Amino acid sequence: MQTEIINIGDELLIGQVVNTNAAWMAEQMSLAGFPVHRISVIPDDPQQIMEALNLAGRQSDIILITGGLGPTKDDLTKDVLCRFFNTKLVFHEDTFRFIEQFFSSRGLKVTEINRKQAEVPKNCTVLPNPNGTAPGMWFEKAGEGRNRKSVFVSMPGVPFEMKALVTHEVLPRLKACFLPLNVLHHTILTQGIGESFLSDKLEDWETRLPENLHLAYLPQPGIVRLRITGQGDDEFLLRKQMEEETAKLKTLIPDYIFGEGDETLEAVVGSLLKEKGFTVTTAESCTGGYIAHLITSIPGSSAWYKGSVIAYSNEIKTKQLGVNETLLMAHGAVSEEVVKEMAVNIRGKFDSSYSIAISGIAGPDGGTEEKPVGTVWIAIAGPTGVRAHKYLFGDNRERNIRRSALQALNLLRKTILSDLSS
Repeated sequence: MQTEIINIGDELLIGQVVNTNAAWMAEQMSLAGFPVHRISVIPDDPQQIMEALNLAGRQSDIILITGGLGPTKDDLTKDVLCRFFNTKLVFHEDTFRFIEQFFSSRGLKVTEINRKQAEVPKNCTVLPNPNGTAPGMWFEKAGEGRNRKSVFVSMPGVPFEMKALVTHEVLPRLKACFLPLNVLHHTILTQGIGESFLSDKLEDWETRLPENLHLAYLPQPGIVRLRITGQGDDEFLLRKQMEEETAKLKTLIPDYIFGEGDETLEAVVGSLLKEKGFTVTTAESCTGGYIAHLITSIPGSSAWYKGSVIAYSNEIKTKQLGVNETLLMAHGAVSEEVVKEMAVNIRGKFDSSYSIAISGIAGPDGGTEEKPVGTVWIAIAGPTGVRAHKYLFGDNRERNIRRSALQALNLLRKTILSDLSS
């Protein structure tokens, strides 16, 4: 079974609007057992819309279309759909009544251009859109050269309107119309190792995966997600198979795994701190408060996070954190000695169970031969002492800040677990 997504809109092609619709739709379709094999973005041009529909009809069983439905002159999709399905527009009373109520509730009158939104292709099934005035439209067409049919669904491009239609109208109808595949995904979250190094460690295991399972590497700054995807006729057996292979994978890289699924590192760390009744403080230089931002993005973080000092300058390092000027003169701000003292002093200053301290050269300037851009020192102080680690992250400032913060959070996580097990 082939599923295709067509997104219509000049604004998508010129980069004025980010095409979040495609990503969300593809995820939802895959989870429902209708994997997407093609996504295309086309302009508000009748000829190109027609060509896309013709191509999709020859190649796909399910075609989801967004955009080009609305009250303005560049909303051309309905007219093209009429040509494609050899039909005409008719007035849909139920849609018009909803449009009247929609405008009346806002103290507005229905204009002639709004009234035209109640016109739909005669041979479509109208899908009610409770969040807007343009309804969704469901079409069925015999597949070309095949003993099957293709389903075309046209929806507004407004994300919250489209999402409601997919969830409440489209997916239930597709499941009744087609037999979806059993498709399962499971994601393992890793930190502290790059994609190529992970691939080396997992090569033998990955080679031996059953044919119906495959592994995808999804890297981002500081984190690599490992997504296992499986397909099978029997969902129970497929789930068991996925669990067995996931367990094998975990034994190969236990030191790099911090979570699963949609978890974030900051949430994992927060849960650990809360569970054990610990608190943490941060002293940040090169990350400028980004670690604090990640921590406080988690609801309830006030239970385990006490606060931070953003010690960007040496003056603040000495006056607020009590770092010895002699250390700064002898070793520089980006050093093991200074970052350890930052960690120890802020832990004492805020009376927290643990502390994170970080100092580095985020770039793009400031590096030397001895300490190039991307050099970062991170220290974790806790009940069993203070330990510092040096990293070389590269020459991109934004990535360096993100990677440094995630590395610091993971070091805290691993330190707490090590302390608990000792």
